[in-house]
Amino acid sequence: MDLDALRTVIAVADSGQFQEAAVELDVTQQAVSKRIAALETELGVRLFTRTARGAVLTIDGQAFLPHARGVLAAAERAAESVRPGRRALRVDVVGRRVAPGELLHGFHRAHPDLELDVLALPAEPPAVDAVRNGVIDATFRAPRSRLPAGLASTRVLNDPLDLLTGPAHDLAAAKAVRLGDLAGQRIWLPGMDDGTEWVAYYAELAEEFGLHIDRTGPNFGFEHILDMVAESATLCTFVGHRTRVAWTMRQDLRRVPVTDPTPVYPHALVWRADNPHPALATLRAHLGEAPAAGPDVWLPTWAR
Repeated sequence: MDLDALRTVIAVADSGQFQEAAVELDVTQQAVSKRIAALETELGVRLFTRTARGAVLTIDGQAFLPHARGVLAAAERAAESVRPGRRALRVDVVGRRVAPGELLHGFHRAHPDLELDVLALPAEPPAVDAVRNGVIDATFRAPRSRLPAGLASTRVLNDPLDLLTGPAHDLAAAKAVRLGDLAGQRIWLPGMDDGTEWVAYYAELAEEFGLHIDRTGPNFGFEHILDMVAESATLCTFVGHRTRVAWTMRQDLRRVPVTDPTPVYPHALVWRADNPHPALATLRAHLGEAPAAGPDVWLPTWAR
């Protein structure tokens, strides 16, 4: 049903005159008459009776009018909900504990008046597709190949990796550990799905430095990993430096910097280039661009 026709019915009903309705709608009186006639034909009833004093609603017109108002009000609410800046900015942060979650939390602290809808999507392809299809406004990812046409990205953080161990591990007391010295250690990272950017990142890191990345075992969540590492003298794991890790006194975990070189994870913000949401521009300005990586860090070849 034509919304302009509904607006015309309401204008004629409120003014009682086709001519006054035409002035209000900024159209000709002939256009008003044609809209009303077309709608009456569509509905199969007469909505107005013309009199010497103007236009009067018929019984059918009186029944139709409140519904016409309701449809227009609903249409206006629908349009208002998606006008730039009126809806929440939807951003995928991969995980709420990891660096992107912390970056977005910092953005919220700096701009508490901007409404956010925070998601954690499982992998790069679905997240990038969600941006491309307009399901979300942006995602934090580490793109390994050229993005689809219409998408843009910028590196916002090179997050150093720390080694996390339990108190009985032979590296627990280390002030720092060289990356090459981790060869032979069992670095446990369960739950990484094939085809994800994380698997590609750690596969290249392991190949270049002879590391043993163990992806086996059920993934019962981050707390389970912390418990297993805390209780083991041989297990350790990697965590991003910006990842929030809180442990109990019983666990007594140790967070050890990795150096010579320091492996860093390349977090980028990905968005549609034609997305007009004003909060997206504010987010991009807040995040800025990560400084170029120095010679003392390691990045995978697809991020150099």
